[in-house]
Amino acid sequence: MSWRLVADAEAVATAAVEKILACAADAIRKKGSFSLVLAGGGTPARAYRLLAEQGHPDWPAWRFYFGDERCLPADDPDRNSVMAEQNLFRHIPVQSGQIRVIPAEQGAEAAAASYAREIETVLPFDLVLLGLGEDGHTASLFPGREYPKEQLVVAVHDAPKPPPDRVSLNYGALSSAHELLFLVSGQGKAEAVRQWRNGKDIPAARLPGAEILVDEAAWCE
Repeated sequence: MSWRLVADAEAVATAAVEKILACAADAIRKKGSFSLVLAGGGTPARAYRLLAEQGHPDWPAWRFYFGDERCLPADDPDRNSVMAEQNLFRHIPVQSGQIRVIPAEQGAEAAAASYAREIETVLPFDLVLLGLGEDGHTASLFPGREYPKEQLVVAVHDAPKPPPDRVSLNYGALSSAHELLFLVSGQGKAEAVRQWRNGKDIPAARLPGAEILVDEAAWCE
């Protein structure tokens, strides 16, 4: 586990973009493509806006996936896929086939099964972006819950915040990635960060080997 403390949420987003571009260049040089798993949330959205401004010449080699999704209509503004479209995809030259959304509008179980088939042939991902919830959850893997280890993608019900039904990549699919990068900012995340650093078994802590970008507001001494 590697913690990197930066000044604020903007610095988290800037450092994230640097990491994404470095991983992309390395993966494309080695195998001709780059697979990136996107996270939801305000800080990732900032990172996506910055990423879209880079004018990276190898966009056709990028492949985009999602770590989790809310079971809402496909065009609902609360979906991670819609946020990514607004902040990233519409601003860069990518084709629809490069973007593999979770079909969460089909319902949690059907979408989880469908997305598992989608990703099983592309694992391991090159880079997975993750956030941290105030309760320590990441993607839509929540504390105090166990998920079938054999499932790459899981249906999640009774989420603490609406909507209750979600779809999430499971720990195995996430942890198999070549690189894991957490983007953590804001005072509201300070308690979760404290628990994580103190060794509490929160979902984020179940993904060893990650790099964590954390701002001063979320850091706790």
